[in-house]
Amino acid sequence: MTQANISTTICKSGWAATVRPPSAYTNALKVVQIREYGYADQNLADYEEDHLVPLEIGGAPRDPANLWPEPRAIVLPDGTSVAADAKDGLENYLRRSVCGGSTLLGDAQRLIAGDWIRAWQDVGSP
Repeated sequence: MTQANISTTICKSGWAATVRPPSAYTNALKVVQIREYGYADQNLADYEEDHLVPLEIGGAPRDPANLWPEPRAIVLPDGTSVAADAKDGLENYLRRSVCGGSTLLGDAQRLIAGDWIRAWQDVGSP
């Protein structure tokens, strides 16, 4: 994925669905990663196997290093509860920013890969 090809990839409606891995793959990976991460809560329903750099902004679809068991609910140090759909909102915001030309693809990828919660807070919790 490059800045030069975004108009024929991530900015094309429905593109992410064409590269999304099957749930059989992500569900099996989620089981392994929950153990590897050492999560005390082993209930699969409490996690969404998510792309760190989302498909919507060119993340690697099947790379285990780009997939992780995201807790469906996170409580921040200040007590704020953040659900997994908060990251989804940030992903959509970044895709719109990249496709609209206000953010470079690489910048959006680094922003969400670095600390998505801080990025979500910084852009106004989209």
